[in-house]
Amino acid sequence: MAKIEMKNPIAELDGDEMTRVLWAVIKEKLLEPFVDLKTEYYDLGLKSRDDSDDKITYAAAEAIKRLHVGVKCATITSNEARVKEYNLKQLTRSPNGIIREELDGTVFRAPIFVNNIQCCVTSWKKPIVLGRHAYGDVYKNCEIKVPGAGKAELVFTAEDGTEIRKTIQMMKGPGILQGIHNMDKSIESFARCCFNYALDQKISVWLGTKDTISKTYDGNFKTIFQKIFDEEFKAKFDAAGIEYFYTLIDDCVARIMKHEGGILWACKNYDGDVMSDMIASACGSLAMMTSVLVSPDGNFEYEASHGTVQKHYYRYLKGEKTSTNPVATIFAWTGALAKRGELDGTPELVDFAKKLEKATLDVIEEGTMTGDLARLANPPAKQVLDSWAFIDAIAAKLK
Repeated sequence: MAKIEMKNPIAELDGDEMTRVLWAVIKEKLLEPFVDLKTEYYDLGLKSRDDSDDKITYAAAEAIKRLHVGVKCATITSNEARVKEYNLKQLTRSPNGIIREELDGTVFRAPIFVNNIQCCVTSWKKPIVLGRHAYGDVYKNCEIKVPGAGKAELVFTAEDGTEIRKTIQMMKGPGILQGIHNMDKSIESFARCCFNYALDQKISVWLGTKDTISKTYDGNFKTIFQKIFDEEFKAKFDAAGIEYFYTLIDDCVARIMKHEGGILWACKNYDGDVMSDMIASACGSLAMMTSVLVSPDGNFEYEASHGTVQKHYYRYLKGEKTSTNPVATIFAWTGALAKRGELDGTPELVDFAKKLEKATLDVIEEGTMTGDLARLANPPAKQVLDSWAFIDAIAAKLK
């Protein structure tokens, strides 16, 4: 069988642990037999990033900007335990955080629905797309553990030397301090990405922040979103029959539990990190969610939104074949290939990506699945397979 041609490569960002293992299997069984796969490969495994002092991560981000499409495997963000385990030189930064900053992008995540996996939130009939701001906040913070009593201040020194100074707290003993920031330009990009995505998908946008408490920081998100909507998008939204809706994040969470779905929920960085996991878990599994980072200038990075599945990896090292769900990683590849085909004018590549997605969901809906889904399936699963056998079943269906 002649393989489908790719005109241009995509940036391939390899990762860590169990997802790295399955990354290679997916390429071998589901992609390379059908597509003349063209990629620029970057090893973003933890040791590789540490050895290069994160130069490999920045090079990968530049490749995505140059090629306009990237696909990323899940990666480890190190902590003290990982420093010892991998014999690292230092605590490494989040590679996702670096790439998001370099691309100035917004992350859009949506659950993957299958007919035989019932959503825990019974009112959700349509996917909830979560738009996550991908810059600043706690992911680019500055922290201090203070040893004792003293005065904690927030200080801004302008280029001309003038200062703005505020007292955070008169510390009466040991404690902790954290400084976070954001940029108007990044929030503006976030707003435009969300509104453009919503117009493309014909869905309404919700934004929730805590501006009643964080009047300046969270209030800035509210103000910028409203200004951009009123000046650039209101007429387009009216014509499309969709709306932009702002409320407190508390109210958003309460409303979302009773909503039917089919909306874009715009969240600040940390809120989006947490809420996307909530939506994915309620819809079946963290491995049943698509995730794409979209930059304002038209660059796309597709990834699995879950972690590296550490516990399964340790079992794999002992010789076990685990039932790790590879669906989100498969859909990261299909998203990237479809976008490459769209940008390059190769509809056969787009068609292949859609067929691979359909084959994956057909296998599950016919009753063959991994263990995480089998616990939720209704009717009960007919076959519970390890990851390798599950990928083989998808390959057979695809052929």
